[in-house]
Amino acid sequence: MHLITKEFLSYGVAVLRGKVIAAFLFAAVPAWAGEATILAFGDSLTQGYGLLDQQGLVPQLDKWLEDNGHKVRIVNGGVSGDTTAGGAARVDWSLTPDVDAMIVTLGGNDMLRGIDPAVSRDNLDRILAAAQAHGIEVLLVGMKAPGNYGPDYKAAFDRIYPDLAETYETLYFEDFFAGLGDAGPAEVQDYFQPDGIHPNAEGVKKIVAALGPKVVELVQNIQ
Repeated sequence: MHLITKEFLSYGVAVLRGKVIAAFLFAAVPAWAGEATILAFGDSLTQGYGLLDQQGLVPQLDKWLEDNGHKVRIVNGGVSGDTTAGGAARVDWSLTPDVDAMIVTLGGNDMLRGIDPAVSRDNLDRILAAAQAHGIEVLLVGMKAPGNYGPDYKAAFDRIYPDLAETYETLYFEDFFAGLGDAGPAEVQDYFQPDGIHPNAEGVKKIVAALGPKVVELVQNIQ
């Protein structure tokens, strides 16, 4: 399992940084008439940690969608080091009136900290409930817990995403890293930065290619 380890921020700092980022993005980028706006809501995997501006998840996904005939506005709502608790704390003010849909990718940092899956579930539930209250379409992107926490932890954590997707009737993508396939550790590491944790530009490209069709479904749901 590839988890975020290097750039963790304290809960309070992450929330504050998220507010600053969100305020800048939503104030500085005007809504594009006639185009749907999707909020990519996550942690450093969404934010694009360690990558050049056009190499991160959001710009690569935006280009993939455009190349496949779908012109949308994707807002980067990724905050490095964020947990599901941080996401739950900032979701309401992140869902500005121009947001039509949201991609939720949170939970990796919860796993690293060994947070009780019940707590992570409750936080993600709050995020999805907020989206529902705002009338926002959601694509929930799952994460897979590593086996070193034990089978009970893994089973409890892995069930969070499909259960909540069913409860809230959201679109669901099983695993953020699915695009990297089932290759052995040595081959998979070719798609990661030197930290062995965050995908490099080529890794993001593969992740986007796998995730993209599900995002197309999200776009179709709001158009």
